[in-house]
Amino acid sequence: MFIDSHCHLDFPELAGRLDAILANMAANDVGQALCISVTLPDFPRVLAVAERDARLHASVGVHPDYADTEEPDVATLVRLADHPKIVAIGETGLDYYREPRDDPEACQRLRERQQHRFRVHIQAARETGKPLVVHTRSASADTIRLLKEEGADGCGGVMHCFTEDWETARAALDLGFHISFSGIVTFRNAEALRSVAAKVPVDRLLVETDAPYLAPVPHRGKTNEPAFVRHVAERIAELRQLPLAEIAERTTRNCVALFGLPA
Repeated sequence: MFIDSHCHLDFPELAGRLDAILANMAANDVGQALCISVTLPDFPRVLAVAERDARLHASVGVHPDYADTEEPDVATLVRLADHPKIVAIGETGLDYYREPRDDPEACQRLRERQQHRFRVHIQAARETGKPLVVHTRSASADTIRLLKEEGADGCGGVMHCFTEDWETARAALDLGFHISFSGIVTFRNAEALRSVAAKVPVDRLLVETDAPYLAPVPHRGKTNEPAFVRHVAERIAELRQLPLAEIAERTTRNCVALFGLPA
């Protein structure tokens, strides 16, 4: 069995197809999927999707890229996380990729806002005992720094859709985090990422789709869905010269343990 550790089934591209998505999951031996929250106003929609089926679970959090949205506080995240379907805090983290580099003051404001929001999520994760789902892009040094400063080794979590270098992966692993790979690992120009995927200890490895985005080869360019996580696992099995069944078993075991999912 495979588990898709990160998808967005409430997004418009997928929201009207849930029955077909679940059927495709079953046909591809994908037993469970984690639906990830990106804003508080949309959180009820995420939770409603997870409540539709025993194979689906959810997180609560606010993505770093969303500027004009309700700002979370620790108490709100802790309250919303007190639900049997909520297994993680996030997605959270830092994303400096689109910052206005020609405006240093605006860059500074963006970074301060994101860093404050990230600290709030880490504190909520520590308080609830639920793991973090961390997004980092063009911000790896600050991401690791804040995880250390806020004691994120006390809650653990996953670096989702990992695209950074081995040094960043190693730092996250040292804090007790898992590393999750998406369809990007199948892309032709992702040799550097594949070298990281080959090194991550198998007991810290997860697979995901980030659906509806980043569909893996051979579905690249199409709308992604949890059934396609199998192709991510196939590529990682090839890289590590391990049977696909072993990657399936290991990543499933890791995901179940990290998020407290049904075995």
